[in-house]
Amino acid sequence: MSDTPERPALPDRLSVDPRSPFHVAALFEHPIGIRFNGKDRHDVEEYCVSEGWIKVPAGKSLDRHGQPLLIKLKGKVEAYYR
Repeated sequence: MSDTPERPALPDRLSVDPRSPFHVAALFEHPIGIRFNGKDRHDVEEYCVSEGWIKVPAGKSLDRHGQPLLIKLKGKVEAYYR
């Protein structure tokens, strides 16, 4: 028997923001990694594998609600468990 619990499959689109409809809290019990254009990224706020984009903070800029401004980068996206 293995001691590692079964990990749920990663969805096509996932967000870190709990206010987002694409946020699934149960998935964040395990560390998730994002590989964008062949490089690991640790600052990803949201991703979509099928459409090929990630959203990352744009420096230290904040919107009027105090949340970081996000920019969308397009390329090859791979999500995996670390």
